[in-house]
Amino acid sequence: MAAILIIDDNDTIRDGLVHTVKKLGHEAVAAASGQAGVAAYRARPAGFDFVITDLKMDGLTGVDVLRQISALDPDVPIMIVTGFGTVETAVEAMKLGAFDFLTKPFAPEVVRLKVERALELCGARRARKKLEAENAYLRDEQKTRFDEIIGTSQKIAAVLRAVDKVAAADTTVFIAGESGTGKELVARAIHRLSRRADGPFIKVNCGALTETLLESELFGHEKGAFTGAVKQKLGRFELAHHGTLFLDEVGDVPPSMQVKLLRALQEQEFERVGGEQPIKVDVRVLSATNKDLEREVAEGRFRQDLFYRLHVVPLRLPALRERREDIPLLAQHFVDKLGPKTNPRVRALSDAALGRLMAYHWPGNVRELENAIEQALVFADGADIGTAALPAFLQGPASAEEDRLDVPRQLSLPDILDDLERQLILKAFEKAKGVKTETARLLGIKTSALYYKLEKYGIQ
Repeated sequence: MAAILIIDDNDTIRDGLVHTVKKLGHEAVAAASGQAGVAAYRARPAGFDFVITDLKMDGLTGVDVLRQISALDPDVPIMIVTGFGTVETAVEAMKLGAFDFLTKPFAPEVVRLKVERALELCGARRARKKLEAENAYLRDEQKTRFDEIIGTSQKIAAVLRAVDKVAAADTTVFIAGESGTGKELVARAIHRLSRRADGPFIKVNCGALTETLLESELFGHEKGAFTGAVKQKLGRFELAHHGTLFLDEVGDVPPSMQVKLLRALQEQEFERVGGEQPIKVDVRVLSATNKDLEREVAEGRFRQDLFYRLHVVPLRLPALRERREDIPLLAQHFVDKLGPKTNPRVRALSDAALGRLMAYHWPGNVRELENAIEQALVFADGADIGTAALPAFLQGPASAEEDRLDVPRQLSLPDILDDLERQLILKAFEKAKGVKTETARLLGIKTSALYYKLEKYGIQ
């Protein structure tokens, strides 16, 4: 059912148009003057789908109504009703943007045809506007860093199992993890495997926007809502309708915005900035942060009720140093992905270069590893990436240390991993001055796991 505004100072013509429109199954709102018609349009935040206005009226004429309503909503079609002697004026009105004109007297069948045409035009314009908004968003949206979640470690396998389960349930998921661990990649995987896969996946980086811009990005704004708001803008909640909204770095949402976000999550309803009409949406929300939100709540920087609304199903991503056995697979993946454009001659990494990658602690996680491989590809000579091509932070100290890290080519990958793990345990053991609980803490493992590894490698 469409909403149609009818403006005419002639009671008979106005009532006849209202009757015809209602018989077509649409809502009809009548106004007896141009001023009343424009006021009715302003009072309805959702606007109308079609406007029919008389041309000759006291006060505001049909042309005045056309100008003022078009300024409020350039997408709404407006039809001018005119007498025979004013057809030329109606044609001039069409040049100003009127959709069509209706000459008195008119038959109900003519009104029906013009209403149908107008509503088709209105639908096409609004569909185009939504598509333009989505395309603008997609142009700004960065592509994911890689296409798959790479790894065979127990920790990444646990993440994949969790993703598979939470994707099937249409619930809110909170993804925690250090920067560069692949939180957005996991969010996209959840969306792709969910029943909303055919809907949009819309991302907003809450930490990259000021409070004012964040509100406009999330909820949109009406034309004239603030300086620079030259036209209506759809927000990310609206763009994500029937799909998934990913709130990245949600821990950076300012306190005053947290209240508005909480309400939108609870009620699936919001108003655009500068608007009064509630907008209902059907959106699944995924969120992520590298902050400790429980600490943020305890210290009063994040609302507890919003935390619980977001933290329905928590999912933690391991840091790269917690799944070192995945480094060879990830490194080769990036060689295969980046090599063809950066250095097509390179096919793999040398054992020595792989040893350096395995020994490094990777504070920037997978993203830092990808950057390191890309840089190494630029400087690599030959078919393999050697240690000399690696970034400076992976070059390490002089020859004695290099000899210790380089691994003979005849060793298998499990042997390489065991050797590197033993070296790392010895380093931590030495740094902890032989205190096993501290050694386990430095390695990020349980003390029971450390005892097992000490026995495995014969470390006393």
